[in-house]
Amino acid sequence: MRRCASDAQKLEQLRRLIREIEYLKYTLNSTLYWDKMTYMPEKGLTYRSEVMSFLGAQLYERFRSPELRSLVDHFARQKDAPPQVSAMVRRVESNYIYINKIPQAEYQAYIALIAKAEQVWEQAREANDFQRFAPYLERIVDTFRAFAGYWGYEAEPYDALMSFYEPGTTVQQMDRLADELKHFVIDLFQTLQARGMPCGEPAEGRFRLPLEEQRALSQYVLETIGFDFASGRLDEGSHPTTLAASPGDVRVITSYQAEDFRSGLFNTLHEGGMGLYEQDIDPALLGMLLGEVASFATELAEARLYENIIGRSAGFWEYLFPRMQQLCPSLAVDERETLFQSVNQVRPTLIRNNADELTYILHILIRYEVEKDLIRGTLSVAELPQVWRQKYTDYLGITPRNDREGVLQDIQWAAGYMGYFPGYLTSNLMAAQFAAALERELGPLRHLLAAGRFREIHQWLATRIHRFGAIYPPGELVKRATGEPLRSTYFINYLREKYTEVYQLKKQ
Repeated sequence: MRRCASDAQKLEQLRRLIREIEYLKYTLNSTLYWDKMTYMPEKGLTYRSEVMSFLGAQLYERFRSPELRSLVDHFARQKDAPPQVSAMVRRVESNYIYINKIPQAEYQAYIALIAKAEQVWEQAREANDFQRFAPYLERIVDTFRAFAGYWGYEAEPYDALMSFYEPGTTVQQMDRLADELKHFVIDLFQTLQARGMPCGEPAEGRFRLPLEEQRALSQYVLETIGFDFASGRLDEGSHPTTLAASPGDVRVITSYQAEDFRSGLFNTLHEGGMGLYEQDIDPALLGMLLGEVASFATELAEARLYENIIGRSAGFWEYLFPRMQQLCPSLAVDERETLFQSVNQVRPTLIRNNADELTYILHILIRYEVEKDLIRGTLSVAELPQVWRQKYTDYLGITPRNDREGVLQDIQWAAGYMGYFPGYLTSNLMAAQFAAALERELGPLRHLLAAGRFREIHQWLATRIHRFGAIYPPGELVKRATGEPLRSTYFINYLREKYTEVYQLKKQ
């Protein structure tokens, strides 16, 4: 008589299947994609795309495995499973649901739609003609409404789409946070516009720096914040990103502008924050789908923390500026205060990727509002360009002159990232809440940075957040690290205090 496998045997079978999934993800998302973004010869693109498409199909099939489903069901029924096993089952189950609840024919049609939509979006953007892209966006919106129905939701279809990126996120939660932020940010923005920058505009060309000096600066900054070059590397590409195969293999890609070193510096700090998170994950979590970040927003929170809260702070520039003068002999800026104010200047822009730290929030709120209404069906694709223009006029006081600098500027919808933009908002809230909790234990961040105590900052983040990987859902991780649920208060306080100092406003 054949005996049933023990729980230990079933757990090993489950981990074997997950390891195979992780090996495919390693090859596809890290090694091949990193090479494509950095050193792959141009003529290798066609065959590389075929290979990546094949591996993507293999990954999809692994998640559809009946054996995987059976093992996950077995452990999901156990009420006394160890915490790591329960977390592993939760992660596998969420991936399984998102893939398997969509009929295969519809999923294949979606893949084909996105492949074509990205191409048409590029053409429409080049031609400055939204009408070319509109039929594809209509189909994408309809597709994601259907997906939301398959995945399930309690109140609104958009809840299901946001939860794909940030588990548990609802429109009710996001509306509350968005309303709290919108009025504050618009009021502060208008105050700063009326006040003007105390030191005026820096002279043109002050931020030009040879690329070799920028590379040395990026290397130094990554080492300073704690990036381990024995477990990672720094490269250049057209689009900054961070790719992690494992905690011991984290690839940071940055980019530089010869005319303005600030672009490359903040690209490196942004990606470096993500890189620290990836390197600090407990290696014991590999092979369980837990050896990765908790969510898109939690990783982006670390990027925002290092890029903005740390990188644009007075304490950071107190520490970096004299060292930068030694590293970069061509540096034309001779006053630290000039640099500090220049990286914190607030001015409206039509392009999200060019926005300053404060007005960036308004760009995201606009996208959240229109995306939510598209999924609800209260906004049609045909109405989108006009509504977009009106919101930019109302929130930022500027109006897009055409589709290219308006509704066609982002590739996310064409690439199938519906429900993705709210994560940009919550990541900023997380970053400020993490920073406030850190300060309660270690003291004012400004003093830590000015004294070069980056190791203590890094250690706090590694211990409270990074090492747990994906064991905890993002909401629980925030509560464990800070002692309370995610709130907008800390981000609002941070912005108020910062711009009061930068713009020399009267303290209220």
